[in-house]
Amino acid sequence: MKKISTEEYEERYQDPGISGQDDLVLCQIEAEDCRLPRRAPRTHKYSYGRALIIGGSVGFSGAPALAANACERSGAGLTHLMVPKSIYTIAAARCDGAVVTPVNATEDEATGTEAMEQIRPYLKTANACAVGPGLGRGEGAQKLVSEILRTAECPLILDADALTICGTDRSLLADCRVPVILTPHEGEFKRLGGCLLSGRLAGAAAFTAECGNVILILKGSGTLVCAGNEVTVNPTGSAAMAKGGTGDVLCGVLCALLAQGFDPLFSARTAVYLHGLAGDLACRELGEYSVTPSNLIRFLPEAFKTVC
Repeated sequence: MKKISTEEYEERYQDPGISGQDDLVLCQIEAEDCRLPRRAPRTHKYSYGRALIIGGSVGFSGAPALAANACERSGAGLTHLMVPKSIYTIAAARCDGAVVTPVNATEDEATGTEAMEQIRPYLKTANACAVGPGLGRGEGAQKLVSEILRTAECPLILDADALTICGTDRSLLADCRVPVILTPHEGEFKRLGGCLLSGRLAGAAAFTAECGNVILILKGSGTLVCAGNEVTVNPTGSAAMAKGGTGDVLCGVLCALLAQGFDPLFSARTAVYLHGLAGDLACRELGEYSVTPSNLIRFLPEAFKTVC
């Protein structure tokens, strides 16, 4: 991991440096930090983990499907997507090979506590679980996120609406017994309780100092991965990725790496690096205006080749 100074960081990303935290370790992610092992010949799908993705609501069927397709492209042995019955047909049609299961929905046709009995057996056998893409923020979704945080036995990724839900009650994170990775963009970070008045670096460092049991991925230019006093900045990615849905792709990549048993902090750093690199490769071929989230998934194989 290449150490960089706060001055270097400030100059490159136009974000204020940080003061008052002498123990802060600031580094930049490089390809060598993301090396993945070759797969052994005599293995099968269950050798590479069960990834569970929970999300979706009426009007938001694309987000969970993008996450599931990215998860498949990123090496998960089995990708399982659970969505409300109301969008099952649409989500299933958009997925390449994920197992898609319809679950009971709330009155506003979103995934909620009505689905928990169906979700619980899958959550028990999952090696990683991502919650939030397109989930909705109603009372049912709030109770569902709370129950998952309380009972999960595998690493969790909280994305999109699940982040906003946790922002209304931060004790949900404190009570969780498993590794939790948060993946907010700046708006979600503020709703989560983070402060950006002094800049992204200062805000991210302060947040993880307060919530020491989580890994924070603060998305944006120079995506930050924070755990305790360690902060890494991601050099890949560009404005070509500034479109709705790119975060869902990151969620899927991250869930796949966790499901395969990689360390949560390694998974977080590697996911943001490869996600950004896929965006750079797509931009090179398609131009900075025309890259879509699905294009990122298309270029994930080329990105993964650089670290395998």
